[in-house]
Amino acid sequence: MSKYLYRLGHWSARRARFIIGLWAVLLIAAICLGTMAAGPVSNNFFIPGTDSQRALDLLNEQFPQANGGSVRLVFSVPEGTKLSDESTQQTVNKMLEEVRKDKAVTAVMNPYDTDAISADKRIGYADVSYQAIAENVSEASKTHLIDSIALTRDAGIQTELGGSVDMNEESGGGFSEVIGVVFAFVVLAVTFASFRMAFLPILSAIIGVGIGVMCVYYGANFFDMNSTGTILALMLGLAVGIDYSLFIISRHRKQVDGGMEIKESIALATATAGSAVIFAGLTVIIALASLAVLGIPFLSVMGLSASFTVLISVLIAITLIPAILSLIGSRIRSKVRRRKPHTRRSKPFAYRWGQFAARFPIPILIVGILGLSALALPALNMRLGLPDDSMHSTESSSRRGYDLLSEGFGPGFNGPLAIAIRSTDGAQVQEAAAKIASDLGKMQNVAAASPPMVNEAGNIAIVSVTPMTGPNDDLTHDLVKSIGERGNQLAKDSPVQLMVTGVTALNIDLSDRLSTAFPLFGSIIIVLAFILLLLVFRSLLVPIKAVLGFMLSLLASLGAVVSVFQYGHFAGLLGIPAAGPIVNFLPVLLTGILFGLAMDYEVFLVSRMREDFTHTGEARQAVKDGLGHSGRVVTAAGLIMVFVFGSFVFSPDPTSKAMGLSLMLGVLIDAFVVRMTLVPAIMTLLGKSAWYLPKWLNRILPNVDIEGESVMNEIASRKQADPKQKKISIPQTSKRLHP
Repeated sequence: MSKYLYRLGHWSARRARFIIGLWAVLLIAAICLGTMAAGPVSNNFFIPGTDSQRALDLLNEQFPQANGGSVRLVFSVPEGTKLSDESTQQTVNKMLEEVRKDKAVTAVMNPYDTDAISADKRIGYADVSYQAIAENVSEASKTHLIDSIALTRDAGIQTELGGSVDMNEESGGGFSEVIGVVFAFVVLAVTFASFRMAFLPILSAIIGVGIGVMCVYYGANFFDMNSTGTILALMLGLAVGIDYSLFIISRHRKQVDGGMEIKESIALATATAGSAVIFAGLTVIIALASLAVLGIPFLSVMGLSASFTVLISVLIAITLIPAILSLIGSRIRSKVRRRKPHTRRSKPFAYRWGQFAARFPIPILIVGILGLSALALPALNMRLGLPDDSMHSTESSSRRGYDLLSEGFGPGFNGPLAIAIRSTDGAQVQEAAAKIASDLGKMQNVAAASPPMVNEAGNIAIVSVTPMTGPNDDLTHDLVKSIGERGNQLAKDSPVQLMVTGVTALNIDLSDRLSTAFPLFGSIIIVLAFILLLLVFRSLLVPIKAVLGFMLSLLASLGAVVSVFQYGHFAGLLGIPAAGPIVNFLPVLLTGILFGLAMDYEVFLVSRMREDFTHTGEARQAVKDGLGHSGRVVTAAGLIMVFVFGSFVFSPDPTSKAMGLSLMLGVLIDAFVVRMTLVPAIMTLLGKSAWYLPKWLNRILPNVDIEGESVMNEIASRKQADPKQKKISIPQTSKRLHP
């Protein structure tokens, strides 16, 4: 592979303006597609094949009037006043009449007609229904609604917004990404000691994200796209886009500082660093694409969307970066390239850290493993679910509306259960549904059960059950299970089928599906990691060590996430408004992404140790030298990912917060605790045995040559064949990228 990349690097350097122009055209085309022909993006999570999803599909089919988007207007008046006061009632009615003027509105439920007012007459609500589904409600309709509720707000009536239509009253989206990019720029400026060079990886990442995310938006025309998928694509596109460019630029700069000719250095950096980038990118892509084995469509699309953005970042790193480096020319040289060689006291910090790890390997392992194990303990009590409005900031209207409804009607009012009752023999269900509704109302933890609403054919009815506890409460989950069991018994005794749906039921089914599929997904990840590292390092113990380190990083990251989001530790410091369950697809997502990133750092660090060992035969010294050579850039790469992922903690969306924090902690733990600390200690203890591989296995394993050895041999052969050719400086102890 390195030979082809060497030629690609030369070709890109010679045709720099063509390559840059081509990527510019692709970016413009992607922006046009993603803005003018973007598909619908939703916040829905579909789980085909589950009882709750089948019930939801049945109700949507039989009660099409409920398919449109809806907004719930929540009203509250101060203590000492009531919504039933004449002046207040007139203001609310006037506002609702204004809402009805929108032709896209199909119905407005007046709280005074539906008795949707709390017992103390202070809190009430009105539901506004639209013709279009929630994702297709126009901005004009949203603006009209916001303007309309100004009538009640100006009159001193607190009016908040909830429902399935996103009213976009929260601010803060987009700012978090800027924070991450700014911190990444600072890290790059320190690494390169140049503001100009720090801008190049940022630029390449922005181009990659622009093309990737815009294409994802366009792809929403053909696939059911969840908004979380676009956020994940943005996160990973920024992080890997900066890192991959950093590795190639750093390699090229070192070679040019060593006296290598510009275009030859570009080609060699593309062959060596580019090989590592392709391996790293493919690892992440495969891990994300493996989400498809879970059989959950929105996760499959999410993984493929992020994979596409990572692919674009890889292609930019091995084509656009060489082209830009060609135009930069000799300006890439470091201003401090003529500094004196390192003495014993001036060794880089990474080398001295390697010395420390090699000197005290056993204490480091004991402290590191015990510390990460303690951090992982909270993961044993992890509760899964999907965030609701109670986990939004109190500055958001949806959160304030949620709190008002809980205060006025009980916490279970925000998570009603929809019970579908169907006749299996085609008979009328009105009488049976009425009896079932009465029985459901008498169940433990049920606040109320509505009278059944029957379809036109009379064979399907829907009953709304309001629990006494909130949507993510364990008692509500128990109620869903109890109703499901009662439905199973009913189906045996009579020709009536009872199915439970609603947000709570869908959450339970999604969590169960993920719990069932996770062992298969985890096994695929572990086996894949072992095979890939076996091919790269041609060793048995190194892959085993890498897999165990990945599992330790994963568990510690999950434990830290549980401590913050579920238990509320440091929640105020991180801007997390309320404790709650862990996003149910987060463990699976974190496993796939962290696997890809962990294997990247493993390769970048350990492969240099392997090369130094190959040249010197000194295993202990190879650990120190390997960490000394690669530690600086790997540290920079890790910090960039920490800042990019961590910046999403400032997002107002609770799912984005959870994803950003979990990935930030995962990279922080894996890169700096496991790879930079525990790995050198383990490699020191293993010594030469770390590189043991049975001869029979060595013969049958293919040589993937991601280290660029074939290119080095080819260059050396050319020098011997033509001693008069221009001198090419070849690093003596490097056959691949070692940042």
